Amino acid sequence: MGIALDVRFESWPIAGSFTISRGSRTEARVVTVFVRQDGTQGWGECVPYPRYGESVEGVIELIEAQGEWLTGQTSPADARLGLLTRLKPGAARNALDCALWDLEAKQSGVPVWKRAGLPAPSDAVTAYTLSLGTPETMREAAQKAAHRPLLKVKLGGAGDPERIAAVRQGAPDSTLIVDANEAWTDDLLDPCLAACRAAGVALIEQPLPAGKDEALAGLDAGILLCADESVHDRSTLDALAARYQAINIKLDKTGGLTEAIAMAEAAEARGLKLMIGCMVGTSLAMAPALLLAGKASFVDLDGPLLLAKDRDPGLSFTGSTITPAPAALWG
Repeated sequence: MGIALDVRFESWPIAGSFTISRGSRTEARVVTVFVRQDGTQGWGECVPYPRYGESVEGVIELIEAQGEWLTGQTSPADARLGLLTRLKPGAARNALDCALWDLEAKQSGVPVWKRAGLPAPSDAVTAYTLSLGTPETMREAAQKAAHRPLLKVKLGGAGDPERIAAVRQGAPDSTLIVDANEAWTDDLLDPCLAACRAAGVALIEQPLPAGKDEALAGLDAGILLCADESVHDRSTLDALAARYQAINIKLDKTGGLTEAIAMAEAAEARGLKLMIGCMVGTSLAMAPALLLAGKASFVDLDGPLLLAKDRDPGLSFTGSTITPAPAALWG
């Protein structure tokens, strides 16, 4: 019997708002996919991202277009591999890939981590994100989150040296990583790097725009530079080695866990450190990515912590520590 498909749009309110260099949001707009076969159901979630030319409507259309093909597929594992050529890396393939992994695990009774040849999942400490704002508001936010061991600081260009200094004042003992979301220019690079070094920042994500990051080639920044918008799947790795020392793997970019696993192995072979990241989504989106946390130098899977409510059951957070996903959620 083939695989049946159902697709839904869902909106999950964000606690307050979430602000980066590209703007603010008050809701997480996600697409949830259900795949069913012989009475068993698997599911997955993706977050369409306009930065990559995606919309909720377009992603739903891409997923629904796979419905007829899926009815001819008898194996979730074979369907996952088929998706690698049917769909490009991105949100649509991610939701389908993760749903098929979940279906396969539930049919077999063997958890995804074991089927994928990954280590058994264990507790992981996630970064907690501070939204972009004025130095004063970011200092206040840092003070409230100063008990968390790892903070991710959203920056936005002009004024970033003052912002990062203010965050360090607010959270003197936390490890800091920063994410410029492509907002720096070549002129801002040196003063922003100097401010990050002064604040003891451990890693900087995507300081310059993707495709306009030539100034990073051979640069000794004194801090790990991590590609985010510049890296999607394995085909983008070779061009990054001279500019970055780490990559941020997000399943919505790689197009699912299948490619993310292969990409992690390829990155490690090139000497690149790993960060496992996410868009702002529910625990359903975090659960598959959490299986790669053991390979990562930094984990950034705080999406559910930024929401006003989460799925039930969801991931369990004790402060910034995430417990592996319960079987009732995924995998």
